[in-house]
Amino acid sequence: MTYVVVESCIRCKLTDCVEVCPVDCFHEGPNFLVIDPEECIDCSLCEPECPVNAIYSEDEVPEDQKHFLELNAELSETWPVIAEMKPHPEDWEEWKDIKDKLQHLKR
Repeated sequence: MTYVVVESCIRCKLTDCVEVCPVDCFHEGPNFLVIDPEECIDCSLCEPECPVNAIYSEDEVPEDQKHFLELNAELSETWPVIAEMKPHPEDWEEWKDIKDKLQHLKR
């Protein structure tokens, strides 16, 4: 099993989660993070660290967010690993409660 980053991370990209990951399974894109399902060891340390509740166990991903399972796998193949926390985006609080942000994902 793996953990998955879903839509609420788009344009928020808070990196609190990456610091606690013991296997460096997070990958960073321009405005979104993903988890490499091949590297994730299902430790659950990242989930409570996310301030915008963007991380789910794969068996708990909301039905309308299931496509993020495939998206995490795909993007983790090309995006670089991130292992250290970075400053929060300046406008993250403006984006944290916005729904349907997939069109804002930058690859």
